[in-house]
Amino acid sequence: MYQALYRKWRPKTFSDVVGQEHITSTLRRQVAEGRLSHAYLFTGTRGTGKTTCAKILAKAVNCENPQDGDPCNACPACMGIESGAFLDVTEMDAASNNGVDSVRALRDEAVYAPAQVKKRVYIIDEVHMLSPSAFNALLKILEEPPEHLMFILATTELHKVLPTILSRCQRFAFRRILPRDIEARLAYVAEQEGIDLKPDGAELLARLSDGALRDALSLLDQCAATGGSIGAQEVLDVLGLAGNVQTAQLLGFILRRDAKAALLLLHRLYTGGKDVGAVLGELSTLARDLLISATAPEGGAALLSGGYDEKTLSALRRESTAARLVQICTVLQECAAGLQLSVNRRTDAELCLLRLCDESLSGDLTAINARIARIEDQLAAGAAYRAQNPQSAAAERSAPAVSAPEPAVQPEPAPEAAEDAPPWGEEAPPPYGEPIAPEPKAEPQPEPAPKSAPATAPTEAPEPEAKAEPERAAESAPQPQSASAADDGTVFLKLMETYKNRLPMFARGFISAAKGRLADGVLTVYCGSDGQKGMLDKPEVASVLAEVTSQAVGENVTVRFDPGDPPGEKHDPMQDLLQMGGRFDGFKVR
Repeated sequence: MYQALYRKWRPKTFSDVVGQEHITSTLRRQVAEGRLSHAYLFTGTRGTGKTTCAKILAKAVNCENPQDGDPCNACPACMGIESGAFLDVTEMDAASNNGVDSVRALRDEAVYAPAQVKKRVYIIDEVHMLSPSAFNALLKILEEPPEHLMFILATTELHKVLPTILSRCQRFAFRRILPRDIEARLAYVAEQEGIDLKPDGAELLARLSDGALRDALSLLDQCAATGGSIGAQEVLDVLGLAGNVQTAQLLGFILRRDAKAALLLLHRLYTGGKDVGAVLGELSTLARDLLISATAPEGGAALLSGGYDEKTLSALRRESTAARLVQICTVLQECAAGLQLSVNRRTDAELCLLRLCDESLSGDLTAINARIARIEDQLAAGAAYRAQNPQSAAAERSAPAVSAPEPAVQPEPAPEAAEDAPPWGEEAPPPYGEPIAPEPKAEPQPEPAPKSAPATAPTEAPEPEAKAEPERAAESAPQPQSASAADDGTVFLKLMETYKNRLPMFARGFISAAKGRLADGVLTVYCGSDGQKGMLDKPEVASVLAEVTSQAVGENVTVRFDPGDPPGEKHDPMQDLLQMGGRFDGFKVR
């Protein structure tokens, strides 16, 4: 009859236990010197060797020929305990025997001396499942145990064990087994079993086991059923997982906010038999590695999962920030927690990817922090660029912006209009914080003073030519834009910093989130809500807006405030934030 690999290759001596030398060396010394306790408590995660060490200890204390603290596994006592024929060594599952009656029966039976071995040993697995009354019944015999009695308790949840029990036991904490130790053990078992296990397959199995050797052996047993060689790709296909390359590619799409490419890749993985929960779990592991390597680049290397090389992590780190990675990890954890109760796991996974690609779809604080951090990074990049390239930045400010393409058929402009100043929308934006000065007006030339010469002097002849030159200069000078022409909000945005410099402190934040349209000498300020309108619709605010706008356009302007958005525009919640911090010295957030 076939026996599972984790049962067949369970260690039979302390020297065979993998990754727990700090415990096995102490237990071997206690057995060799005869300094045994009456109660032990083994704690740790699943698959780390708690029950295995308990059985080895039970054989070692009853072995007729112990070898340096290890059982010989050849005497009748060792063979009887290994096969389960001796009733003096009992393994009890507290999950199914957690009542007080079961513990009372155990206590009444424990007072009798063993019939076949030197010590009666009780191994109670998952002891934290005992009820409070069962714990109290067990406490009495732990306080005053007979000479022939030994208890070995095992648990994965130490915090659920009563302090009165903990104080009467020697406690041993089992660690997660390191991946390199699991790889070596898997290679040894595969060689003994005739399984063609490749190094990359053993490495992947060790990483997937999460420090539990029993899980690694179970996964190897599952993959060995394919009958061929077992590499990394075969492990991924058998277990329905996505590879490291595909996971890194999917996270790259998320960081670049390419929702279409991310959904298409998830579709290919889903149709290929991959489990969406496993895909999101691998995404969470990669995002965690990126977050740790970004926040603790020197001391955090030991905390990484080890499934991704430094080149891949460096490329993804350049496209991410710590705030964005925190938001990604948070959304993935929340989605993974709800997949177990989901009606349609694929839909939930797709919604999760959409929230990751667009933070505005997620209403939590981490998404808002990630969006703010993105804007701050873009503003800082603009400041750094201008500091390193002052000449090119000055040229960009002075150069006119590219205008929209002209229609196919344009009427030929009049000669006088060819020299007019460009409209507001085609001028380069002013530097950040610099107010817009009014356009200079052409001053009329004073008439020459009368001379003492006679009226018939030849100097008065060229007077018409002298008057024509200032007239042409006045025509060629830039003219202020008329307030009677409707604009698309460019005038209001250009004057924003001048408004804020002259407005009271309470109104600066509200005017940044407003929109303005100038038409027919009236500046209409559109407020997003009635509360915003109430803060701006004040005489001191209206007077500042009217004065600054009138100086800029060269005509008298009146101001009015309306709630809502300009006609024909849809309100964007992100626009408020962009207007408050979206301009930095000529650079615009995109």
